Amino acid sequence: MDYGDKLFWLSVVIQRKYAQISAEFDLTPLQATLLCAVRNEPRQMADLAASLGMTKNALSQLVDRTARRELVGRASSAQDRRVVMLSATPTGKVLAEALFAEITKRLPEIARNLDADDQRDFERVATAIVDTSDLSSPTSNQPLTP
Repeated sequence: MDYGDKLFWLSVVIQRKYAQISAEFDLTPLQATLLCAVRNEPRQMADLAASLGMTKNALSQLVDRTARRELVGRASSAQDRRVVMLSATPTGKVLAEALFAEITKRLPEIARNLDADDQRDFERVATAIVDTSDLSSPTSNQPLTP
C-alpha cells in the first residue's frame, strides 16, 4: 500500500470509531458533528456550511432533522436579520458536551497499538495537520450531503 492508501484506510478507521461513538448517543455522524460544532457558541449557518464542506441546502436539511429532535435551533442575527445563526438548545448542549467528552476520550483509541513515542508523534502530526488546514472553507468541490 502506498501513502494515499494508508491515508484512505486511516480515514476509514477514524470514521468507523466516530460513527460508533455517535450511534451510542443515538446520532448520525453528521448530527454529532453539527452538535459539536455549535456546542460552545452560535455559528452562522453559511460559515458552518463552509467549515463542514456542505452545501447550504444540505446543512439546512441536517439542521431540520436535528431541530426536530430539539437539539439545535435557528435564529436571526441581532446585527443582520438576513444572517441565520445556529445554536444548541439546552438539551442539545448537554448532549453535545457528553458526546464531545466521549469522542475526545475514545477517538485516540485508534492509536492504542502504538508505543508511547509513536502515540506522541501521531498526536503532534495530527495537531499540525488540523492547525494548518483551512477549516473555514470547503476542502473539495464536492460538498457533503446528509
